[in-house]
Amino acid sequence: MRHYQLFIDGEFTDAASGQTFESRNPSDGNVIATVAKGGREDVARAITAARRAFDEGPWPSMTPAERSAILLRLAAILQERQGELSELEAEDAGHTLRLANLFTVPLAVNHLQFLAEEAGRLEYTESIAQRAPFPAPAWNFVQREPYGVCAGIIPWNFPLIMAVWKAAPALATGNTMVLKPSPYTPATATEFVAAAGEAGVPKGVLNVVHGTGPIAGEALVTDARVDKVAFTGSTAVGKRIMQLASETLKKVTLELGGKGPTILLDDADLDIAVPGALWATYLHGGQMCESGTRCFVPAGLYDEVVARLVESSEGLTVGSAMDFASDIGPLVDHRQVDTVKRYVQIGQDEGAKLLTGGDVPTGVPQGGYYFAPTIFGGVENSMRIAQEEIFGPVLSVIRYESVEEAIRLANDTIYGLAGSVWSRDIPRALEVAKRIKNGTVWINDHHLLSAAAPHGGYKQSGLGRELGRWGLEEYLQVKHIHVDQTPTKDQKFWYQVIGL
Repeated sequence: MRHYQLFIDGEFTDAASGQTFESRNPSDGNVIATVAKGGREDVARAITAARRAFDEGPWPSMTPAERSAILLRLAAILQERQGELSELEAEDAGHTLRLANLFTVPLAVNHLQFLAEEAGRLEYTESIAQRAPFPAPAWNFVQREPYGVCAGIIPWNFPLIMAVWKAAPALATGNTMVLKPSPYTPATATEFVAAAGEAGVPKGVLNVVHGTGPIAGEALVTDARVDKVAFTGSTAVGKRIMQLASETLKKVTLELGGKGPTILLDDADLDIAVPGALWATYLHGGQMCESGTRCFVPAGLYDEVVARLVESSEGLTVGSAMDFASDIGPLVDHRQVDTVKRYVQIGQDEGAKLLTGGDVPTGVPQGGYYFAPTIFGGVENSMRIAQEEIFGPVLSVIRYESVEEAIRLANDTIYGLAGSVWSRDIPRALEVAKRIKNGTVWINDHHLLSAAAPHGGYKQSGLGRELGRWGLEEYLQVKHIHVDQTPTKDQKFWYQVIGL
């Protein structure tokens, strides 16, 4: 049994109220930790620490290279602890050990390393070529500066990666941050913040407050001393954050929900595309915003593809996240299992055909939160199971007659986060990808997010971008400085415009 505290101004501390909550292992439902339950007073203390660290501390005035060196030390610490962090991610968030060891933790380290280095390559001061001498000759340049105090509010599906995605670009560009992890998954985000202190991040620069969204989260978003909010989560909560942040016109970036299309063209290599469509859907039990949960299949291949999808799906092993043999681990909580069950019933009521799965599998550990890999056939794109984000291992297979129809259906959604196109003909796939209204489109792959490339959504999948230089620039304000080069006598001429 572990106890996770808040981390404020470089020190671990309990909540001012003394309240705690429990964190459970989704593989068996057992309590694995108690967690300090931060409230408004704790959020205010954390913001005070972050504000002081930005306004008075050394962090914003360090060179990008100095900040980068500290963040690279942090990456090295995380890399040394990969085994421990993988086990925590499995126990706390339900990642299978295979997923955590081979994907989750290495990806977090890689993204941290890249963002730390890329921040040092940005142009923080940029001259503007003088192309128009009117109204006066001048030297103009742009200065990029950190916003100040940032709030990072992260979800439960990938707590370590999400902590990196929020904290790394904020800190690398000279900001300070208060991080609020999901109450479901406090472990690795807390370890990340503690490791930052070990790496040499000054106190107050990075703080963590555990707590609920309506209390701790809203206190962060509404505090006037917070300059920017970065949130990953549901579209509904993203809208609420925008409303609250509008009171003080904070900068807001949002990475929200999705209902990703996977489009199999008629020349797709089915030996790659079929497992690819399942990888797009079932990674981490479908609990990913960029999951490809709508599979568009040409009519001529529909029966063969459906048969292959079902056969492969039924061969997957659902089990404890702590078992290296498990292909798919548990969902995060019993409420998520109930949500997926409800959508399975909705799909059947709407007339879709349940081809496999649809319930809790047999042989899984008692007390855990499991759901079988599920496939619906005969799905119409207008059905709720094809339009609403389920956040579980549920794939809707949709037949199409022409590529034009596939593109139209893929874009017929409120979301626009990510999707994929599968084809042997890359130029043809590229033409389809260009017409998909998503922030990311993979060709013959899914889920692989390069640290160098921007990630974010169109439409109701969010605002702004994360990763790459685009993600770093979201944490920098742009200031224009004008240095007049007009002789004094000419300058006085312009003053006459207002009678001086």
